Amino acid sequence: MKVMVVFGTRPEAIKMCPLILELKSRLSIETVVCLSGQHRDLIAPIIECFGIKEDYNLDIMKRNQTLSDITTGIIEKLKEILINEKPNLVLVHGDTTTSFAAALASFYERIPVGHVEAGLRTYDRYSPYPEEINRQMIARIATFHFAPTKNNRDNLIKENIKENVYVTGNTVIDAFKTTIKANYIFENDLLNNLDDSNKYILLTAHRRENIGQPLINICNAVKKIVNNNKGFNVIYPVHPNPKVRDIVYSILGNNEKILLTDPLDVLDMHNLMGKCFLIMTDSGGLQEEAPALKKPVVVLRKETERPEAIESGTAVLAGIEEDKIYNTVIDIINNSEIYGKMSNAENPYGDGNASKRIADILNETI
Repeated sequence: MKVMVVFGTRPEAIKMCPLILELKSRLSIETVVCLSGQHRDLIAPIIECFGIKEDYNLDIMKRNQTLSDITTGIIEKLKEILINEKPNLVLVHGDTTTSFAAALASFYERIPVGHVEAGLRTYDRYSPYPEEINRQMIARIATFHFAPTKNNRDNLIKENIKENVYVTGNTVIDAFKTTIKANYIFENDLLNNLDDSNKYILLTAHRRENIGQPLINICNAVKKIVNNNKGFNVIYPVHPNPKVRDIVYSILGNNEKILLTDPLDVLDMHNLMGKCFLIMTDSGGLQEEAPALKKPVVVLRKETERPEAIESGTAVLAGIEEDKIYNTVIDIINNSEIYGKMSNAENPYGDGNASKRIADILNETI
């Protein structure tokens, strides 16, 4: 069978590369890799890390691109590729605009779609935006639904999506087999010179719905954390979005306890996660990755489509208000019992074999 995998953002790449490697290892499957170019510069080092080369690149990225630009660009450019390649299945991931547009383009050509990381929900259409609606629409298009957890499967069943729904675990856990290395030397040399006498908090914050006052609140809370707590420093790989960088550098720049860097490649990021003490993030992927590395997570959002992390105790929802963020972090770093429980809670996102399960299902059903 011929399977086309379409992705275009950094988080998608990290989660789809292990699956691509597994598919390429199967003699019964021809795998075609298509990049949308939504995150052009952030994708290249990731696929290089996994030893993957794209067959197609839609190269849609342009300055100040809108969601409409991304959607229409992908549909228009993917059409001819789908017609020429005639895949038996198109695999998309999660909730990005790339995934939605690729799923819709495939549907228009009557090609079945498989949805990796299916069934995540907040049921708030504007949070996260536009991801919540993207994933709901992909679910209506898809023929196969690969849900990371039972909660995700149950969400689909409640929506009357009951056929071809499989619980597989999350492919992001599979990625650690490639990325985590003993005695790792960082590409970003600043990270090789960290003071081991300090405890480091890894911070990521860049979601659309947090740009503006929520991100200002997050930055103010972080500044207060490091200024008021000796021995704690922050490392913040800052998203290239100018709206994010303007806020972050104006509040957190020139603070000797806060290291601001450009985005890290996947090897640096995963190995840094392994070294850090705590993770603060509004990212979805880090909520899944951190439990595998036994790192507590403070979620910088009003809600999360990954309730398993909250329920299992690996993560806590801190919201987007300065005082609540600050108090949540202080409760964790100053209470060894709370920290220990979060660090040792069971990882709800699988055992690192999600890609194998998905490939097995495709072999058996297509």
